[in-house]
Amino acid sequence: MKKLHYATGLFLLLTAVTTRAQSVIKEADKAYDNYKYAEAIGLYEKAYNKKASLHAAERLADCHRLNNNYPQAEQWYAAATGMAGSKPENLYYYARALQNNSKYAEARSRYEQYAAADKSITPEMKQTWIASCDSAISWMKTPDLLRIDNFKAVNSVTSDWSAVPYMGGLVFTSDRFTSRAPQPKKKTFFLRFDTRVKPDPLTNAWTGNDYLHLFVKPSGGDSVQLFPLHTGTGYHTGSASFTKEGNEMFFTLTRIPGKRSRSKGKATTANVEIYSSRKDATGKWSAPVAFTHNNAVAYSVGDPFITGDGMALYFASNMPGGAGGTDIYVCYRTAIGEWGPPLNLKAVNTAGNERSPALTPENVLYFSSDGRIGMGGLDIYRVKMGRSGQTDGAIRNMRYPLNSPQDDFAFGLTEAGIAYLSSNREGGSGSDDIYSVAAFSSYDTPALVKETPPAPDTINRVPVKHNDIVVAPTPVQPPAVATSKPAEKPQVPTEETVLLDIYFDLNKAAIRPEAGKQLDNLVKILNDHPDKAIDISAHTDARGDDAYNLMLSQKRADAVANYLISKGIAKDRVHAKGYGETRLLNKCGNGVSCNEQQHRMNRRTEFKLRN
Repeated sequence: MKKLHYATGLFLLLTAVTTRAQSVIKEADKAYDNYKYAEAIGLYEKAYNKKASLHAAERLADCHRLNNNYPQAEQWYAAATGMAGSKPENLYYYARALQNNSKYAEARSRYEQYAAADKSITPEMKQTWIASCDSAISWMKTPDLLRIDNFKAVNSVTSDWSAVPYMGGLVFTSDRFTSRAPQPKKKTFFLRFDTRVKPDPLTNAWTGNDYLHLFVKPSGGDSVQLFPLHTGTGYHTGSASFTKEGNEMFFTLTRIPGKRSRSKGKATTANVEIYSSRKDATGKWSAPVAFTHNNAVAYSVGDPFITGDGMALYFASNMPGGAGGTDIYVCYRTAIGEWGPPLNLKAVNTAGNERSPALTPENVLYFSSDGRIGMGGLDIYRVKMGRSGQTDGAIRNMRYPLNSPQDDFAFGLTEAGIAYLSSNREGGSGSDDIYSVAAFSSYDTPALVKETPPAPDTINRVPVKHNDIVVAPTPVQPPAVATSKPAEKPQVPTEETVLLDIYFDLNKAAIRPEAGKQLDNLVKILNDHPDKAIDISAHTDARGDDAYNLMLSQKRADAVANYLISKGIAKDRVHAKGYGETRLLNKCGNGVSCNEQQHRMNRRTEFKLRN
């Protein structure tokens, strides 16, 4: 009887705990569904501590991911992926969190697990993720010569981003708390940059901070103050862009649509829009004017960039017909001041998200994307633009340290040659911070520091150690099938010695007869030293798409490996890997003008013997 009473009491206790946990979960789900993540996190943690569940772990991981708290996101996705019934997409977000935390080897492994678990993942998608992890490791080992400084004069403990020059000063976006007067509460829901929250007069429930506003740091002044623009909304005012003379500006805004249909208690969507304003002779900014292509109930339009002459507006949108999440578009202003149709920059956009476009006077477009080979989150890219929205050259990742494992975006250049970017990288003052690029190595902006390639007559005389692999560059003018003449009596190489270089024709992976003769010498060395294994690394030049080059280099590495195996070398002694264009020997990267000999120098295959 006592045992029965004990069992009954234990059952009632467990039932009470489960009931309380379910009650908290219900409350947390309500906050989550209305995108009140700051509130939901505490509730889900309370529920999880009462009763560990997959649902609470997944939601905690999602909340931290959406608030860019990558360490906590990693922890909770690790917990979720280890629980029964976990969805394959948890592996994907786990990999993303690991990537954001610079754990690229672990991220690579999780991406492979996710691709194996979700049969809808294409080889191209998987290849992009794997290439991103491999490229990031390589870029961080050989960083570009940049000086990235936190612009502490404007940054706060909250989010500060999208710095643009204005009248000798700086205008930027921030969600720091202001002293503005409280406004009446709205009995509705609205969308903040594609997210729904229940309006509060002073606090954004997504982050727990204030809503976004424009701030200005005047020229020569130390104080930061609200930008004198009266938008007529108490909610978000986002990134701004000014014409060259500073008399017209474009910016993003969140308004509550006048008419909308919604079910009782259900959130409705009010997407972000672009507005413009003009400054009169007294310096006062006019009431906001809506952009022609706004459609707050259907899609978002944001991240505006107006060219200096005011005749072209670049922006990001998730309007129907795009390539993926948010795409970059451009509109041209007609002679009578009307905006033409939005033109999708198809050569730039991916199935991911493209954001924060900015065009230099030299027609170089900088933008951010999470759909290309990159370090993690949003990376900054550049491409030379031609006519009618067409690109004129390859798209180049700006690499490390301009990019980081976290989000990097809102890159722009001033006329003085100073560059700014926004990032939530480690070591910042708050969430997103503004950074200045004080010494920036560029190929397209004369005001910035440029690097000089080595003189042609020294290229083939000095071995270059690159990512712990010593490679001996070939002469500038190699024969039709560029090779290095092997010694008559090949010596056993160490890990610091290159046997020979095999070059391939452009966009080809076939072994040429002349190259086969050199590989026969390699076969002889391997037969003479059966205790040695060989690492084959294949590389391409920077022309063409990054992902394509990675696949092409792997085909070349495999072609060399297959040749050696066909000559009797055991398969387990041969290790082949393609690196694409991630290990260039010179500065002939994407968009850089180089001659054929310089490109050929990068189109190589290297060998290293090891025990």
